[in-house]
Amino acid sequence: METWHPIMAAVEGPTGTWRMIDPQGLEYGRIEIRRVMNGQQVAYKTIYRSEVIGWAHTLRLACHKIHMAHLATMGNPGPPVADWGSRP
Repeated sequence: METWHPIMAAVEGPTGTWRMIDPQGLEYGRIEIRRVMNGQQVAYKTIYRSEVIGWAHTLRLACHKIHMAHLATMGNPGPPVADWGSRP
């Protein structure tokens, strides 16, 4: 079985734009292709929650950056709430 990669969450449209879609069908990021260096190179603008978080030179890396930003918002809820007591 192939391993999952964030690029599989990317849906293209309109042309030159990819939307990162979560399992509930909500958009959590956007990627826009841009020509740079007088049109000689391609760069991907990575947008998470309406904020530009960076640029990438491949679509795969752009998807990864947005997905990692999305995962970071889920965060670690902290230590367990249970108090196991102390040992005498």
